[in-house]
Amino acid sequence: MEPGFFEGVRDALEGFVGGVGGTRHVHAHSRGLKVWFDDDTREHYEAQIIRLDGDMRLEIGFHAEHSKAPLNADVLRRLITNESHWRDALGSEAVAGEFIGRRGWQRISEVWPIPEGSDVDEVIEVAARLADYITTLEPVRRT
Repeated sequence: MEPGFFEGVRDALEGFVGGVGGTRHVHAHSRGLKVWFDDDTREHYEAQIIRLDGDMRLEIGFHAEHSKAPLNADVLRRLITNESHWRDALGSEAVAGEFIGRRGWQRISEVWPIPEGSDVDEVIEVAARLADYITTLEPVRRT
């Protein structure tokens, strides 16, 4: 993956999520992009490089990372209770459950192979998929 990939995702993402309410915060770094609304930093959306079974992968989706595991379980339970509002939009690729690599945190996300470069199409594809999670889950998360 080329340096600057996630800065490109950040820039492309803006065009996809402009209508989502709340104050949006976006932070790009060399290993990912994190998006949160208002002061809810512990509940956020990410496209990030992870290690899975010894291989590097790209995870895209939503995370609940409160310091207390029961809070994360409550967030996920609330979203799963309203799964009919998001499942069709996110499809079967969206896995709800334990965070990859950390007990107590929760996720609704999917895992992709690492993009090979900084091709504009790859940047837009990652931004569009992250936007799917944001535009679909954020209204449900806020209710």
